[in-house]
Amino acid sequence: MSEPVLVPVPYEQFVDDVHALAAAIKASGWVPDHIVGIGRGGLVPGAYLSHRTGISLLSVDYSAGMPGFSDELLAKLAAETKAGVCILLVDDINDSGKTILALKAAILGAGGVDTCLRIGVLIDNVRSPAKVDYRARSIDRAEDKSWFVFPWEAMAPRETLIEEAEEVPERLA
Repeated sequence: MSEPVLVPVPYEQFVDDVHALAAAIKASGWVPDHIVGIGRGGLVPGAYLSHRTGISLLSVDYSAGMPGFSDELLAKLAAETKAGVCILLVDDINDSGKTILALKAAILGAGGVDTCLRIGVLIDNVRSPAKVDYRARSIDRAEDKSWFVFPWEAMAPRETLIEEAEEVPERLA
């Protein structure tokens, strides 16, 4: 496999994407009670979106891969949606869909209510099995094999970025 093409997302583009995501949410007429940043990639966009919209921010860490670590919080989020509290999960990119599908299944599986749970991302892969409600922009992985490097990820060594990109080779093949 050839080395992935790392494409930095300039800070200005990131900010524009947050504004676009906020506009899409507002245009829908749906107002979440809480924004939930998905760790790691959704934490920074979630914080920016929280400041942009004035909606409170919560977080759930899923990226650490620690079995059971997020279960209690996901059960609490499910209970909140069951009580009519609306939750917007935010991530940087919906690429393979694995994270979004797992979190949504966990919340709904714990009794959460689908009408009180929505998903927003900065970049949405239209071929992902996970469907999102809001996006700043879309890509088609069949045509765009870029590995997007968001401003906060740019702190990582190049080797780490390449390793992360190669974890799911079919995204880049």
